[in-house]
Amino acid sequence: MHGDNPTHGDELPPGMSRSPRPLWAPWRIEYIRGPKEGACFLCEKGQQDRDGDNVVHRGPFAFVLLNEYPYNAGHLLVAPYRHVADLTDLSVEECNEVVALMVQSKAVLSRVMAPHGFNLGFNLGEAAGAGLAGHVHGHVVPRWCGDTNFMAVLADVRVVPEALAATAELLRQAWG
Repeated sequence: MHGDNPTHGDELPPGMSRSPRPLWAPWRIEYIRGPKEGACFLCEKGQQDRDGDNVVHRGPFAFVLLNEYPYNAGHLLVAPYRHVADLTDLSVEECNEVVALMVQSKAVLSRVMAPHGFNLGFNLGEAAGAGLAGHVHGHVVPRWCGDTNFMAVLADVRVVPEALAATAELLRQAWG
């Protein structure tokens, strides 16, 4: 009978599980809570034009760079050049390019790194987890099945298997 089985109707297809696979990065709290010295790093990166800055693509209104505090290998940020705090502050051209670059970032990462999935999104405001609430930016985070492991729990460490500069160069080459 239906009443005898409290899970009736909640069965999952084979191979699926309800166990969460969190994207957990406890070391980021140091950056979020820590002092922010100097100018906005996104404004600085947007104005620079050098290979060592981890910028992988520049468009007319926005740019793409590797996150220096990544949740996973290949974690990209997409930001307008202009220093604005919210999506509603963007011009139509800026908003369109930010979204287009997030889609293009996903395509490039798919070709280069073959992840199993992605997290894409914006943290708007400090309460939403924005480490830099004054300059709106989107996150494109490649994900692999089982990419959360014991290192983050035991050692407060994330395993990123490649230097950021090497990943940046690989993505720059793949962007074209």
